Amino acid sequence: MKAVLCSSFTGPADLRLSEIDEPRPAGDEILIDVHAASVSFMDQLMVSGLYQMRPPTPFVPGTEASGIVVAVGDKVTAFAPGDRVACSSWTGGYAERMTAKESKSVRLPDGVAFEAAATVLHNYGTAYYALVERARAQAGETVFITGAAGGVGLAAVDLGRHFGLRVVAGVGSDDKAALVRGYGASEIVNYRSEDLRDRIKSITSGQGIDVGFDNVGGAVFEQMARLMKWGGRLLPIGFASGEIPQVPMNLPLLKNYSIIGVFVGAWAERFSAEAARMNVTLMQLLADGRIRPHIDRVLPLEEAGDAMRAVANRTVQGRIVLKIR
Repeated sequence: MKAVLCSSFTGPADLRLSEIDEPRPAGDEILIDVHAASVSFMDQLMVSGLYQMRPPTPFVPGTEASGIVVAVGDKVTAFAPGDRVACSSWTGGYAERMTAKESKSVRLPDGVAFEAAATVLHNYGTAYYALVERARAQAGETVFITGAAGGVGLAAVDLGRHFGLRVVAGVGSDDKAALVRGYGASEIVNYRSEDLRDRIKSITSGQGIDVGFDNVGGAVFEQMARLMKWGGRLLPIGFASGEIPQVPMNLPLLKNYSIIGVFVGAWAERFSAEAARMNVTLMQLLADGRIRPHIDRVLPLEEAGDAMRAVANRTVQGRIVLKIR
């Protein structure tokens, strides 16, 4: 079968479309004819050797995909051949077929397209876990979301609107403002051209933010640590800037706010039943039209490297999807 292979941790430029053996499902796995796979910032980090885990090489990148079940392991009870599904995995999505854990797969409701389904579990799963499970965000609270036009950021904007939060969207360029406003942001802050501290103080009348949802890290997170409201929750999601921030711990002490880590992949491994229920909830929200994944563009499998470079260069709004079938 055709698959994109990463043979060394040297980045997207060295990915190659190859012929490899078809994978076989383990007892708790399903085998999927992949129709669509999304391209995430995490995928780009993985092939560049910059993620916190390194799969043995060579490996097939791709953490999220959708398609049709063609076989199941002998311990699988929730799926059967012919089922339309979306799934998440650490690797394997950029291929004509992939395997995924039963616990990390979800059946698609009628009418949900493969392309949209392939963008939900990572983006919206991260945002849902962060806002609902970790921050316990309540309607009317103010959430400031950085990297708001990216895949996870835009999902957080969309879910924040759905949950009745006041969404303040942080972007790195003005050309992204229209998109995030269309997804429900009431205020836009360009943290590369505006004084973040002054803008947040103005927007919140000096009260600060209830929930800080940070995809960027570095100096942006360090500024957010000084802009929290009493009893707020500051969520490190990722470090797209490449810089892991450091925070003086007197800041959360003085305002009784919490810094709460968000690693949905590790949570899903430890609490698979809860994660599976979340995935069903997200797919139903998609089917009902209450969330709207944004697809920047659809590309063929052989352009996976170009897609990753676009993600790394911050020229993608929402997600790029690879159409495989």
